[in-house]
Amino acid sequence: MRPSKAKDHHAAGSPPGPPLASRQTSAPGAHPHPAGSAASPGSGPEGEAPGPFFPDVSDLRALDADVPAAVGRLLDQLLAERAAQAAALDPVFAHDLAERVARFTLDGGKRTRSQFVWWALRACGGEGRAAAAALRVGAALELIQTCALVHDDVMDGSRLRRGRPSLHADVAAQYAGEAPSSQGTRFGEAAAILAGDLALAWADDLLADTELAPDTARRVRGVWRAMRMEMVAGQYLDVQGQATSSRSSARAIRAACLKSALYSVERPLALGAALAGADAATTTALCSAGRRVGIAFQLRDDLHDVFGSPRGAGKPSGCDIRSGKPTYLVAVAQARAETAGDRHALAVLRRSLGRADLPETGLAEVRGVLVATGARATVEARIERLVAQGMRHLDAAALRTDGLRRLRDLLHSAAGARSAGRTSCGAPRTEGGLPGSLLFTACAEGAAR
Repeated sequence: MRPSKAKDHHAAGSPPGPPLASRQTSAPGAHPHPAGSAASPGSGPEGEAPGPFFPDVSDLRALDADVPAAVGRLLDQLLAERAAQAAALDPVFAHDLAERVARFTLDGGKRTRSQFVWWALRACGGEGRAAAAALRVGAALELIQTCALVHDDVMDGSRLRRGRPSLHADVAAQYAGEAPSSQGTRFGEAAAILAGDLALAWADDLLADTELAPDTARRVRGVWRAMRMEMVAGQYLDVQGQATSSRSSARAIRAACLKSALYSVERPLALGAALAGADAATTTALCSAGRRVGIAFQLRDDLHDVFGSPRGAGKPSGCDIRSGKPTYLVAVAQARAETAGDRHALAVLRRSLGRADLPETGLAEVRGVLVATGARATVEARIERLVAQGMRHLDAAALRTDGLRRLRDLLHSAAGARSAGRTSCGAPRTEGGLPGSLLFTACAEGAAR
């Protein structure tokens, strides 16, 4: 749920909505005092003066009830200030990029990463100033997500995001009457790259401006640095696999781990644990749970891209197939078809993967191969097994009961998995040429905890 939403991206040539900077900047739950300024008594936790946009965490139960709303309020204020700064710098830059970045971020998703930070913190006993810092870190993660999605749409050539034009397509459409058609697409992509860079800069600024105790700051910034590099490495492996038509199961899992498992689940959990001052054993258990469920999260996303409805995804089905993305789902199908000598399945995959103009009938043919080879069922089973393994690690951690319950719900929801009680976890088995025991190893090797 969102307490307030910015207007959708305006259509090309139509007037934009009210400037973000004109919004009220004193919404409940955050205090826009500049760093080092005096604050009214009690405005910060434990009587301390809040820093810039230091959230009010005096009512933790209210925050527990709607973490996305609390993060949204903070982002509303932060992005209004950033938009005002951009407007003072240059109105065209503010209108075309800064306000688009703000709208994209404010209209974004379920705030899953923010919730992982918050509930890891709460499960580890964090409160007071640590809770306020968790909301700020969560908001920074939302800005990182904006960077990742905007850049991802450029790299994938996706023209839709959340049911609306992707940022690069929106900018190109805005200038369709002014820039030559041969330059319009390139201009839109260049603008989106800069927009993603701006979101990343704002995220880093927000983290840097969050006051933390020295030991906590060292832990948090170490996780943050690792996460940023892992995210870029995973994305590179993704596009490198597309360019080289790689169909390695192990390589697909490695990319999924770096690009999604670590960034979307494990690192947010680690950030929450670090803010709460959790011990090494608790942090390790949380990270182990997060990594396994994070891989399941990406595998579920791969399934949804092919078999999900376009309306639910906010963009057409089959984007991964048409772009030739080296997913684990496709790698399993190819490996099984090769093992079975299924020439028909191999021919379908060979002529369909990476074909941008693949018609719906061709996509339906690919779906048939993914089902007939057992790849879909194999990935579904692997998701369930990974989630069950993650839950065992989570249960081994010394966590507060309510926080543990909320983390379990979040992890199940992220992976789209059935109840762990309905999952059987036997001995590792071979799936698509990659032994089950190696599935996690492929991710774990080389990825710092």
